[in-house]
Amino acid sequence: MPRLAGQIDLAKSEAILDAASEVLAERGLAAPIEEIARRAGVSKQTVYNHFGSKTELVRELVARRVSSMTAPLREQDAEAHPEEALAAYALTLIRVVTARTYSLMRITMQSAAEMPDLAREVFENGPKASRAQLARFLEIEVKAGRLAIDDIPQAADFFAGMVVSHRQTQALLGLADPPTDEEAERTAKAAARVFMRAYAP
Repeated sequence: MPRLAGQIDLAKSEAILDAASEVLAERGLAAPIEEIARRAGVSKQTVYNHFGSKTELVRELVARRVSSMTAPLREQDAEAHPEEALAAYALTLIRVVTARTYSLMRITMQSAAEMPDLAREVFENGPKASRAQLARFLEIEVKAGRLAIDDIPQAADFFAGMVVSHRQTQALLGLADPPTDEEAERTAKAAARVFMRAYAP
């Protein structure tokens, strides 16, 4: 069955984002759009038709990653089971910051002085956006009486910091292999358990 035009466009967008993730991780923020287009199997103009500019492309790429990472906080029963939701979010966070594709963040840091606007886009639509979604989830839990938190943004920072710990620094420096699934799950569950006890009503 042939795909509809919208489905074709979506498939192209995903191919471009996948290619951009690879190329930017390999060559940094200064990577040419032509290389991203070549890797995606589309024309340079198609990239611009879909995303308008490299800044928009980077913004969408990072937003896609954040959407995937924070998905556990938006599950249908997440609000009723905050410890499980936080553990699932923590697990995705660990996997993102320890993945070999996290080299995009490392290269962004290296390119920040020369390309501050793109570096800002990565931060605003990446770590900052992820933390804001976590804070919104915690606010819902506070209003429901399942958590008692005075400073919600600070609590979100505490949780993310507890989960990421030294793993992010090691990943940025390329000093450690990703944890095993068992190690990541154990850490995620422990972080959620400790956090829930610390902010119990």
